Amino acid sequence: MNNTPLDREDHISQIPALQLLQNMGYTYLTPREALNLRGGRESEVLLVGILEDWLRKHNGITYKGEQYAFSEGNIQAAIHALKPVLMDGPIVVNEKVYDLLCLGKSLEQNILGDVKSFTLNYVDWTHPENNVYHVTEEFSVERTASHDTRRPDIILFVNGIPFTVTECKRPALPGKEHEDPLEQAISQQIRNQKEDEIPKLFTYSQVLMGVSKNAAKYATAGTSMKFWSMWKEDTNVDTELGALINRPLPAVQKERLFAQREASVRAFFNDLEKAGPREITAQDRAVYGLCRHNRLLELTYRFILFDAGEKKIARYQQYFCVRKAMDRLLELNKEGRREGGVVWHTQGSGKSLTMVMLAKAIALEPSIRNYKIILVTDRVDLDDQIYDTFTHCGREVVQATTGSHLLELLQGNKDCIIATVIDKFEAALKKKDFRDENPNIFVLVDEGHRTQYGPRHALMRKALPFGCYIGFTGTPLMKLEKNTMVKFGGLIDSY
Repeated sequence: MNNTPLDREDHISQIPALQLLQNMGYTYLTPREALNLRGGRESEVLLVGILEDWLRKHNGITYKGEQYAFSEGNIQAAIHALKPVLMDGPIVVNEKVYDLLCLGKSLEQNILGDVKSFTLNYVDWTHPENNVYHVTEEFSVERTASHDTRRPDIILFVNGIPFTVTECKRPALPGKEHEDPLEQAISQQIRNQKEDEIPKLFTYSQVLMGVSKNAAKYATAGTSMKFWSMWKEDTNVDTELGALINRPLPAVQKERLFAQREASVRAFFNDLEKAGPREITAQDRAVYGLCRHNRLLELTYRFILFDAGEKKIARYQQYFCVRKAMDRLLELNKEGRREGGVVWHTQGSGKSLTMVMLAKAIALEPSIRNYKIILVTDRVDLDDQIYDTFTHCGREVVQATTGSHLLELLQGNKDCIIATVIDKFEAALKKKDFRDENPNIFVLVDEGHRTQYGPRHALMRKALPFGCYIGFTGTPLMKLEKNTMVKFGGLIDSY
């Protein structure tokens, strides 16, 4: 194979990705700089130098109206907590780290002679601009019990924590069209997570990507090959994306990117720049769609679930469905209700997960207070999934055991997420003396084997006149059901 640009992954995939990521606001670190920030140890995957600095600057203790810094011992304890032993298995450990990233670490500290627990946060989820974002390449990581290394192509860090791992591949060469570059990239990602490879890196990873110029797929830690997905935006982003991919890097950034490469590589990209705007590629769309600062944090915090020992990240249709539903229900209509509706997603598209993701989004929405979220299913096996999901975002789920128990929970004064099955839900609604006018009651129903919308609609409007009802179905709607669907607010999303 000759050494032409078409044969070089860094020419065709890796450098364009690095250029785009820098224009998206990631600070580029050379491989040497990244190694120095992890203490010169290839066995370390956290950029400890960056993480320490961020934890000090962006965490503090408010006590009796005064501000205090976390002790140096607590800063080091927080970093140590992010380094669990891998004996429990990679996904179990990934889940523990995910909890820490989302909820922070509770640490005891003596303030003026009073010892109390205070929470130290690793990420500012509310204000993405307060975090620091870095990108590096050829990130050499020592294999388990070995001095051999693997070098994933591109790593994205949030506050020094490796959130994203990307493998870049060139498109198949003429005559070798049978070679699938994405399959190769995904295979590498799966291999590298094995126990004798570099599983430590994937303890922290939230988004994994396999990219080639003309194709890209993403997943999260532990995802098998068949469940890697393409990402699609639901609006046209060509104007802003085109501007980013064609914006020349400042001279200083170019020098850092090309300093360790052959002069011919820099000359090649200088010529491309002079030739005028290039077209947007599938790789560009995936990188932009998944790795923008706000999007990466949102996907991580709101759209990742752990389900029966598997970590799952939203597919694009689930993400945009939840966003559409949230846009609708955040506003009260002239009758004082939040608009509900029906989500029609085909069987096998993950509608039950979409329902849980929407419930999580509602629970995390700061503008919705005194909420009651009722997740109505006909599947007992969803209970564990529902429970685990809300544990990760610091919310408690209660299983309603009877219709009367459900009413007790609804009449309570605190925010509440309730899981129940369809017959208990309907039994509660039939209680003659029950009526709750709280507009922050959300009823999310998995209509896998639904009864007619009509009777339930009447029951709900009587008992919960201002409640927001959202049904999730994967079967075709009959004409009568379509008419009833309009009463709930119409179709929210279809896929």
